[in-house]
Amino acid sequence: MSLRYKESESMLVRATDIIPLGSQTFSKSKVQFPYGVSPYFIEKGKGSRVWDIDGNEYIDFVNGLLAVFLGYCDPDVDAAVQKQLTQGVIFSLPHKLETEVAEKIIAMVPCAEMVRFGKNGSDATSGAVRIARAYTGADYIAVCGYHGWQDWYIGSTTRSLGVPQTTKDLTLKFQYNDIASLEALFNQYPNQIAAVILEPMNIEFPKEDFLKKVKELTHKNNAVLIFDEMITGFRFAKGGAQELFGVIPDLVALGKGMANGFPLSVVAGKREIMKLMEDVFFSFTFGGETLSLAAAKAVLDKISSQPIIETMHQRGNDLIVKLESLLKKHELNEIIQIAGHPVWSFLIFKDSKSYSSWDIKTFWMQEILARGIISFGSHNISYAHSNEDVEQILIVYDEVFERLTEHLNNNSLLKALHCEVLQPLFKVR
Repeated sequence: MSLRYKESESMLVRATDIIPLGSQTFSKSKVQFPYGVSPYFIEKGKGSRVWDIDGNEYIDFVNGLLAVFLGYCDPDVDAAVQKQLTQGVIFSLPHKLETEVAEKIIAMVPCAEMVRFGKNGSDATSGAVRIARAYTGADYIAVCGYHGWQDWYIGSTTRSLGVPQTTKDLTLKFQYNDIASLEALFNQYPNQIAAVILEPMNIEFPKEDFLKKVKELTHKNNAVLIFDEMITGFRFAKGGAQELFGVIPDLVALGKGMANGFPLSVVAGKREIMKLMEDVFFSFTFGGETLSLAAAKAVLDKISSQPIIETMHQRGNDLIVKLESLLKKHELNEIIQIAGHPVWSFLIFKDSKSYSSWDIKTFWMQEILARGIISFGSHNISYAHSNEDVEQILIVYDEVFERLTEHLNNNSLLKALHCEVLQPLFKVR
């Protein structure tokens, strides 16, 4: 048992006995963090920092899988939630916050003319897909990126256990920045594709008017264009990636950071399509839960009135520029590359001559966790991240990259591991 993570490892034994994988979320489970060199349970968070149950402090670059947008325990969000808590959480009729938050979303997001709320991202993407099918009368869905756990999407991945084959067959995959791959689907399934759903950006920026071409091709084939902006919404710009790239979809799925960690998601879009939700069943007991809506209202107010997005972009861009210099300094450019947007960037690990990308990533995680950084390969920037936080992660990277280079050159990387090598997971991006 690791002394640094003694309480975490003890709690993991308790948890895995009664909870599959010991976690409610796959990406937070033991399959994501190497055993013996990782924390498994967080006690508390404040700003950009979290503390595990062993009392170790970290700068958090995961941020609840990008759900924490402003930082942990943001005072304005917490005050709004505490105020609403004294008035009630859920009622027998709608609360005015539902309308007020919907109005704010419509004012900010270009495609939004009507709004419905859910709780998780899968609610919103699945709701969008259902009304697209109702609107077009077609059944097939073309997908690119990650869109949640529901059958219609997850059946197209290697995590498809339990999904009927007939459902799997209705989901078709195409490749980002490869318009020919989408065109081939429309040619193969003429007048049968109800919707194209994609993350407007993840690891790569769109190239050669890719998003514009996707929209043109989708509409040419009488399908509905859905942007999954769970992550990019309100983060890439006030109106999301659709505003940043100037391509407006028919429907959008939003969520993650819009309520700074409180559970809330959104499906929004053109009125003529959204009106179908009067007949298409998309209904939740907790869809109008007021604490999350109060949190979202506070978040959207802050985004509208303060330079939050600009600040996050500056921090993230500073990190990328200096990180590229460090990779060059340590001659690691061929093994570790950085990709993505400044507020949501990724380290891409590649095989070396002697070691797999998973060997290298496991060592990297072991070393950054020991130095007080939580990440599993991405930099999920929040407004709470300071210039000092960026400098600290760069100091850690400088130390870790130096050790990595040394072990690669001496063929001693596996000997330096204090844990088993991470195993490949299903790839969604």
